[in-house]
Parts: sequence; structure tokens; C-alpha cells
Amino acid sequence: MLHQPFHYRTIEDLEGDLNELGIALPHQADLSPLAKPVRIADQTAPNRLAVQPMEGCDGTLDGSPDTLTTRRYLRFAAGGAGLLWFEATAIAPEARANPRQLLLTDKTAWSFERLHETALAEGRRVNGSDYRPFTVIQLAHSGRYSRPVDRPAPIIAHHDGLLDRAMGIPDDHALISDAELDRLQETYLAAARLATEAGFDGVDIKACHRYLISELLAAHTREGRYGGPFENRTRFLLETVRRVKAEVRGVRITLRLNVYDGHPYPWGWGVSRDDPAIPDLSEPLRLIRLLQEAGVSLVNVTAGNPYYTPHINRPFDQNVTGGYLPEEHPLQGVVRIIDLARQVKAAAPDLVVLGSGYSWLRQYVGRVAAAVLAGGGADIIGLGRLSFAYPNFARDLLSRGELDARRVCITCSRCTQIMRDHGRTGCVPFDRDVYGPIYRHGRQAARQQAGA
Repeated sequence: MLHQPFHYRTIEDLEGDLNELGIALPHQADLSPLAKPVRIADQTAPNRLAVQPMEGCDGTLDGSPDTLTTRRYLRFAAGGAGLLWFEATAIAPEARANPRQLLLTDKTAWSFERLHETALAEGRRVNGSDYRPFTVIQLAHSGRYSRPVDRPAPIIAHHDGLLDRAMGIPDDHALISDAELDRLQETYLAAARLATEAGFDGVDIKACHRYLISELLAAHTREGRYGGPFENRTRFLLETVRRVKAEVRGVRITLRLNVYDGHPYPWGWGVSRDDPAIPDLSEPLRLIRLLQEAGVSLVNVTAGNPYYTPHINRPFDQNVTGGYLPEEHPLQGVVRIIDLARQVKAAAPDLVVLGSGYSWLRQYVGRVAAAVLAGGGADIIGLGRLSFAYPNFARDLLSRGELDARRVCITCSRCTQIMRDHGRTGCVPFDRDVYGPIYRHGRQAARQQAGA
């Protein structure tokens, strides 16, 4: 069965396609596992639902949160999730994925402290004075996807035979040097210190989706201290984690980590050397054990590359304009990413594991999430695109026992399309007064540029 859009009126309809595909997806009517608190390091999240880090591309030019940024996090906090994962925030100007990506520096740190305090206050106002979610900020370096001004400025860890060609990166494009990577550890350290001082409960040293650290994990063809064998490819991440843990007082370290790239060897991580469609978690699980020893409290399991293979990390009904349709049913992608988190949890039972990739399930998210939690396949369930569309998803699941099928994310990729068109992003179908005009402007500009 090839790609199909979501068309399930009942859970039995969903089961029918699962049976035809020969795959299993747990689900249950009892949603009580969602409401259970969960311990993260020395703190407790009040429930097992999380807002994933969804980048808005709407900061100020200096990297501070802007009006739409604040609006988004007020809505997320009001929604009542037990964990709020603040979006990709660049650690240096050259590390930004777009000119309006958030940027944490000495100059902007005060604005992040204010955003954090404002969001928590809104959460208490709506959900009660005892509501206190666990908060994480994602510290990011965009690497080959860096675009700090008005044109790409890729910083690459190794030459990738597929991505270089797709991005127009020439063979003689210089790699980031070992010395530069050594200095970059200091930058992560400084950003982690600023984030902790700003009040965030945890910092995420982002290692996913083929950004810089994620690419280093797959640097099989790179020479020097940061390439080749496993010990070298994981060196930057492990050394950075150890230094942050040792040198930043009171820090709690989390990671959003690719465990499977779905990208061919020797350029992919967590893949079979013979077939990139087959995960091989031997190295990712080995790394996770080392990260846990180094002091990581929580791992947010993800996969794929949103620029190249988005169906792996976020199964969709529609791709962006000009994008492909995968030769698999979205349910296969959902089951795969849920199973990747299950394998991580089985290999590291004392680690808090956050599962991703649920948004395509729409109104059945709660049933599947509850069953995964009850079966020990994860400790927390995160929603990304669905949180854009339905910021109150956690409160509705916990208080009403269901989601409104008329308000759930329809995985139309318009939020992604706005990003590709270099606009400030959000949910076009369900927040149309704000994001409809931005979407239309970006599409019109793209068509005019294509016509030129």
C-alpha cells in the first residue's frame, strides 16, 4: 500500500489499514497514563505531554523573541503540557538557519528570561497556580543549513555525496576545521550558561536533522579528531555535554537526537551499510549509554532530515510545493519512529525518553500515546505540528479525554512551506488570520521569482 492521506472516521478504520500493511500500532481508550507526573533529573513534569521545539522564524534581527514568538509560547503554556521545549535557538550569528532565528547571546539573554517568565505566568493564569511545566531550550548550530542573512552560508562537517549535490555545494567547499570545532565547544558552554541563568530547567544540545552535530555523527569520511571511527564522530557531542555538565552550575542536559538518518552510508548515521531504509541502532544506542553516563537526563528521539527526507521524521498528507510523495504509507513512518523510541527506552530504561512523530494520527493521538506510555515504549509524548494547530491539545486530552477532530493538524505542510518561502511560520488552516496572509505573500513572491 503506497502513500495515502488520512481518511479514518473511526479507530476501526485505522486498524483496517494497519492490518493490511502488516504493522502494529498500540492504542487504548484509557488516557490516564497521559496525566501521570514524570521525574526529569531533580524536577517533576506534571504530565506526560510535551510541546516539541517548533521554530517560528519570527525573532528580531538581533535574535530576541518578537511579538509572534511571545504569542506562540503564551498559547503553548496556556495549553497545559507538562514539558515546553523552546525552539531551535542559535548559539552564534553564523549558526542561524534564517535571519530571524532566535539567537542567545549576552545581548539577548534578558529577552529569553522575560519570555520564559511570561510564558510560565500565562500557564499559571490559565491552568492554576500550581502548574509548572519542565522547560527546555534547544541550543542549535544549523551547519550545512546555515542562512544567517539573505542567502545560504553552509558550514559543513563533511562532504555528503547526495546533500552537497542537492544543495549546490561544490567539492572544494571548505569543511569546518578541528580547531574551529574546539572553539565552538566554548560557544555552546557560554550559551548553556546563559540559558540556565535565564531560568530554563534544561538545555538541549541539538543533535538531529542533519544540522551540525547530527552531521558530525555521520562524518565517516572526515579526517582528523572529529571524523572516521565512532570515538571521533561522537567526540564533539560527548565532550560538549561533559563540559557543560561540569562547568555550568545547576544545568540539566537534554538532547533531541537523531537515532536514524534514513540516509545512505557512508553519509548516514544509524543506518544499515547495505540499505538506508533499514535502521541500525548499534552506534546510536552505544552513544546514548555514553551520554547518560555523561549526565544527560532526557533524550527526545527523532530521525530523518526535514529538508531531504521529511516523511521520516514527520509523516504527512501533503509535502511542500514541488516535494515528493514517499513510496510508503504514512502509518509505516509513524510506526517506525515510535518503534525507534521504544528501542532506545529498552536499551536505556533509566533514561527519560520522549517520543516524536505522532501528529499524523490526528484525533487518535491520545489513544496511541496512552498505549505507548502504558507499554513502556516512552516516558513522554511530544507533539510538534499538532501543537501549532491545536495549542490546547494537552488540556483537552487531560480534561475532556479526547481531541476535537475539527481542530487537529492536517499535515498539509503549509507551516513548512512558509519557512521555505522565508516567512514567519505557524498554522495556516487553524490560525489563518495571522498566518494566512504570510503564507499567501510567500507563495506569490516564490511564483514571481520562478517566473523571472
